[in-house]
Amino acid sequence: QVQVVESGGGLVQAGGSLRLSCTASGSSISTMGWYRQAPGKQRELVAAISGGNTNYADSVKGRFTISRDNAKNTMYLQMNSLKPEDTAIYYCNVVRWGAHYWGRGTQVTVSS
Repeated sequence: QVQVVESGGGLVQAGGSLRLSCTASGSSISTMGWYRQAPGKQRELVAAISGGNTNYADSVKGRFTISRDNAKNTMYLQMNSLKPEDTAIYYCNVVRWGAHYWGRGTQVTVSS
């Protein structure tokens, strides 16, 4: 079993920045990613990182940066130029041997 814990959410004004962190237990973790779910909407992929490859949702390209510290099994999401539409619960997802594990989520609220 992989334990996944997110941190770093909070309330910020539009144009501000936040950095989310996700730490996973265990080894042999391949892909790590951030998803978000706003009220009344489906959960969507924000960004993911696997090896040296990253991918981003079009809505966050140029504003968010995903990174990973493999030694610490920790992933980060630097979020700049935040917009009210970025408000959501952000979930960390990790993949190990084909199985997906989720954190409980961290709330990000961007005020206008």
